[in-house]
Order: sequence, then C-alpha cells, then structure tokens
Amino acid sequence: MANIKLKKGFDLILNGQLTSDAITPANTSPTYAIVPDDFQGIIPRMDVKEGESVQAGAIIYHDKNHEQIKVTAPVAGVVKEVRRGERRKIEAIIIEPDGSGGQVTHDNKKDVKELLLESGLWVMMRQRPYDVVPAPDVTPRDIVVTCFDSAPLAPSLMQVLADDVRYVAPGVEALKGLTRGNVYLCFRPDEEMDVLNAEVVTVQGPHPAGNAGVQLANIKPVNKGEVVWTLDVLTLARIGKLMKTGVVDFNTVVAVTGEGVSTPRLLKANMGCSIQSLLQDDVQGMRIISGNVLTGIKVNDDEWLRAPYRHVTVIPEVAKRDEFMGWASLSPKRYSIYRLFTSWLTAGKKPASFDARIKGGERAIVRLDEYDRMLPMDIYAEFLIKAIIAGDIEKMEQLGIYEVAPEDFALAEYADTSKLELQRIVRQGLDKLRAEME
Repeated sequence: MANIKLKKGFDLILNGQLTSDAITPANTSPTYAIVPDDFQGIIPRMDVKEGESVQAGAIIYHDKNHEQIKVTAPVAGVVKEVRRGERRKIEAIIIEPDGSGGQVTHDNKKDVKELLLESGLWVMMRQRPYDVVPAPDVTPRDIVVTCFDSAPLAPSLMQVLADDVRYVAPGVEALKGLTRGNVYLCFRPDEEMDVLNAEVVTVQGPHPAGNAGVQLANIKPVNKGEVVWTLDVLTLARIGKLMKTGVVDFNTVVAVTGEGVSTPRLLKANMGCSIQSLLQDDVQGMRIISGNVLTGIKVNDDEWLRAPYRHVTVIPEVAKRDEFMGWASLSPKRYSIYRLFTSWLTAGKKPASFDARIKGGERAIVRLDEYDRMLPMDIYAEFLIKAIIAGDIEKMEQLGIYEVAPEDFALAEYADTSKLELQRIVRQGLDKLRAEME
C-alpha cells in the first residue's frame, strides 16, 4: 500500500456542514433531466423524440463522433421536452416519470466495454488528457478511482456508498480487463480497504487531495501520448452492480449543505432529479449550486441536479452590500487565507460565513506563487495559465496541460488575487489542444 502526503492546498471550512449520517428520502421529483454539458467531449444526437415513452436505462442520445457512446434515461417516463438553446444546441432532455418502474436489463455476460457503453455508465468516466468522456477505441495506461471528496462541505463517499461497498471488487475486476496497467484506489488513511486486482493508495493532505487528477499526478503523471481514465468510487460500485445484476443503479445520495440550508442533510434521490425535490427551505436571496462551491454549477430552483449527482450547496447571494471602508476594511470578520486580516489565525480551522460575491475585478497576473501553493502537482501552474491565454500549444504541452483538468485549478481560482476565471481558461486550453491533436 502506497501512502501520499500532500502539503499544498487548503481546506475551506464553511458554515452549513452535515451534522448527521442519517439518509432520508427526498421529495418526489415531478421531472428529471439529462444535461449534455455534464458530459464533456460528446456531441449529442437524439435517439428519441418528444412524447416517446422510455424505460430507465433506455438510450436517449449517442455521440456524433463515437456512436457506441450512449447516454441513458435515469428514470422511466415520457420525454416531455428536448430543450434547445442558441444554434439548436441541446440544453436539457426533460423526462416526466410515469411511475411504471420499467428498467432496461442488460446481458451481463457481454464484453465489459460493450456493456458499459450500452448502459450509459461509460459517460460517468473521464480521461486524461483533455478531461473528457473516454474514447472507446483507446486503451488506458492506468485507471484511477478516487474514494473520497475533499471539496468544501462534500459528503464522505464511503459513507454514501454504504452497503454497495460489496460491488467495488466486481467493479475493479471489470475495469482491470480494460487497461494494460493498474487500477488505483485512492482512500483517506482511515477508510482504506483491500481489494483484489487493485493498487490501494492512501492520500493525506488538504483539498484538492480528493481530485483524481491530483492523485494521478502524485502516483504516475500523464505524459504526451498516454491516456488514463479517472472515476469516483460511486461509479465504480455502479459498474460492479451492473456486472452482477445486469441493471444500472440510478439511485444516488445527495448532500444538501451550506449556510442557506436550515438543516444540512443526506437525501436519497435519483440522478437528474429536480432541485425543488431536494430543498425544504426558502431559497429567496440564496445561490443554489449543484455541486460544491468551487466547481459546482449555479442553478435555479426550477432546474435539476447535475452530474456527478451527489451534492447541492446553498449560500447567500448578496448581490450588493455596502461595507464600511469596503476593501480597505480591517474588520476581523473579513476572511482571508493570507495574512491580510486577523481572521487568518483561524482560517481553515473553524467554519466561516461565505456568500457568492467575487469581491474584486479581473486584473493582471501578479507573481505571488498563489497557484503553486494551491495545486499539489509538479507543474508551473502560473506559466501554464499564461501559455493557455496566449494560445501557445507547444508551451502548454511543456508545462503539463496533459495532466490537468479545470477542477484542479478551482482552489487556485478562489485564492487568486487577479480574479481570473482559471477553470474556464483551462477548459478552453484543453478544448483547443484536443481540436489541434485530434
């Protein structure tokens, strides 16, 4: 068993943490939705039309470039709407449940790759480089499975996994046949478990220690010409369950957390359920985030839970607030991870109150090594960002773009005094590189 100790990074401790391990059912969701933007690298081509009835696990659309890659329905019902935006881009496929409980059953004796592609579980994995859904015609060097989430207010993945932990071993067995290398399981030291055919790694350190990309970079970095797949342990268990039962488990446990929630809680729901079915509070004046505060997506209360379907955070919006002396205030209530206010003495040690304000505007990059302190990877993060902005592909390659994903820069984006949208910049760099290389 290998052990990785990370010193770089930072744990943001926010108000609204989970206080109970109890899992209760969510309210009934009137609609469910699949949002194609959740699955990077896929150009959707619809296989169903509005008004058609579908079973849970039925094919909804496939990828234009790889027809084997399919996205499936999370619930049985009727396709109520295919919502389109500019240039007819598909923004959401909305399904109204019919209560029939019908579900597609797969032949679990089939080839593993074929089974994952048909079931829709394939799109729950990502590949490095590019942080996209894996291409089915490429064999990965290794597969990395993250078994914990270190993001602010995130639930314990092993706690969410609960009894489905028995499907981890069959999942590893299935994935082992798809790689010429190793399947790595990355745990917190107090949660590790021995699994046949897997290389177990324990990871210590602050966020982003739970990111699969950070774990991969500290195990065996991705070089040009290599491909590695990443996924979380919940997806791994779903793969194992598919291999054993022939059906896909679309159930999920969602952590509803944040300062805007009266009682943070764990709710049992279904993938793609409505946000309204998860909230039991008045969210007026609040920002609802599907995911965590660093990488999540802002949604309205009439929208849906987004992939990876396990977290909702609610924090105050506070669009405008007049403060005495503004940015120059020396109030001890002002939070800072640097030694700018006295609050740095307790930063990362006790819960703090946050809202959705950026508190500053975009400006030139200042050499403060902020990115490097927040990113435990052996790359020159600041120079990589500059190379992406400049569109210099050769420099991007030299500076390690094959190893990174937007989520790896989320904490650096929070700490950045230049207020740059680092995740957006990295996404654009990866898309540009992929377009040039493929």
